[in-house]
Amino acid sequence: MAKIPLYYGGQAVIEGVMMGGKYTTVTAVRRNNGSVTYFECRKKHYPSLRLLKKIPILRGIVAIFEASAIGTRHLNYASEVFEQDPSDDAAIAERPAKGLSAWIGLTALGILSFLFAKFVFTLVPAWVASLFEPWISGRTGQVLLEGLFKVLLLVGYIYAISLTPLMKRLFQYHGAEHKVINTFESGEALTVENVQKHSRFHYRCGSSFIVFTALISVFLYFFVPTNPLWLRFVTRILLIPLDLGLAFEILKFTNRVRHIPVLRWLGYPGLSVQLLTTKEPDREQIEIGIRAFKKMRASEDSIESEQLPQDQIL
Repeated sequence: MAKIPLYYGGQAVIEGVMMGGKYTTVTAVRRNNGSVTYFECRKKHYPSLRLLKKIPILRGIVAIFEASAIGTRHLNYASEVFEQDPSDDAAIAERPAKGLSAWIGLTALGILSFLFAKFVFTLVPAWVASLFEPWISGRTGQVLLEGLFKVLLLVGYIYAISLTPLMKRLFQYHGAEHKVINTFESGEALTVENVQKHSRFHYRCGSSFIVFTALISVFLYFFVPTNPLWLRFVTRILLIPLDLGLAFEILKFTNRVRHIPVLRWLGYPGLSVQLLTTKEPDREQIEIGIRAFKKMRASEDSIESEQLPQDQIL
């Protein structure tokens, strides 16, 4: 049996699914009239980042920022095209295409949004834990308390947004994305019936990555001061890159050992939060996931056939 590549991934978008491969990313969106439209972004190849993508820890930081930038473009496209009246397509097609500056703006927005969220989920627990210092003053107690508040804040936020109809639909598409990739990695044909049988959980999910950042940060905080409060804030911010890099490496490791009975439990903390971030999709949502994946694979094969120089592929 041919080796199944494990670099495929994706994300849910408004009424659609984005699938990404080695060279390109493709989104399929079901519009309000039932038709399906596609959006593709080829991955840019930056030789300057080639070395960084080979260095443990650093490669994770690059990958996260890259995923945030690409994901924002696809989310923007999906939200625009879903709300757009299909009867207006001809007129909209005549408008000038978005220029480089617009795409740079979206890329910056994706990265800044990610960093803002990371700062909030890092600094708020630190501040709340400091309020308990009259009763729990030691470093160990403060770090564990901070970690507890961070996990509670994260899980509570995800649970709260999962109750909204929009996010429930988004999490169903997230489940469809996972099911499609699990079906492909199992070697089965991508049919709706086959996809329905597979799990909506996946070890490489971004939700798992977020959980690992929360857990790893607790370990890192034992090596830096908790007082005074301003120094705690500074050290937490400075540790964010290391936290992201380590979480990425652990995510890759848990994925590699997921078929080993003794080690597969290492990924369970991440899988547990996917109970909230994924929902069982319906047939139409699964179909969108299949369409996005097949379109992405077709584009990947086309790019492969162009025989790009290997030293230009990141």
